[in-house]
Amino acid sequence: MTPSTNEIWEKFSENLGVFILNRVDNPEDAEDILQDVFLKIHNRIDTLQDNQCLAAWLFQITRNTIIDHYRKQRPWLDLPKMLVEEDNGLDVPPGEQLAGSLRDFMSCLPEKYHQALVLAELEGLSQKELAINLGLSLSGAKSRVQRGRTLLRQALLDCCHFEFDRRGAIKDYTPRQDCCRD
Repeated sequence: MTPSTNEIWEKFSENLGVFILNRVDNPEDAEDILQDVFLKIHNRIDTLQDNQCLAAWLFQITRNTIIDHYRKQRPWLDLPKMLVEEDNGLDVPPGEQLAGSLRDFMSCLPEKYHQALVLAELEGLSQKELAINLGLSLSGAKSRVQRGRTLLRQALLDCCHFEFDRRGAIKDYTPRQDCCRD
């Protein structure tokens, strides 16, 4: 039997709150994120397939919500993905158009950087968790993620000409060539 949102709140809200606060500096932002997490839980509880995986499911939702929080603050990190092949008539901002191909660009990186970026940026692992997962020192994990970001940025800049606004958001871009060739 799937637990109710109230039961989940009573059992997990404190742990999730601490988890969030360890990753977000501002306590008010942490509160907002916790509320967003429980709204998502409430709306998606019917997608939980195995009650034994409840804690993992909750923490995955929480990690993703924290990632979304940081993405909203730093849109320049979410830059890339390739141009949508067909014009579907929707007015989609250029940064969002590119966001769809970010995984493709990441897959072109050397494996150790690809793996580090996927775990840190897409899976939401902390630098410490990443270090443990990859068997690296904390400074080694940080260096690997930073180097991966640098390589990813360069791959994007090699592939497309970007035009940025004053805040660093993409105004427009033009693909230069077929990217991600081996």
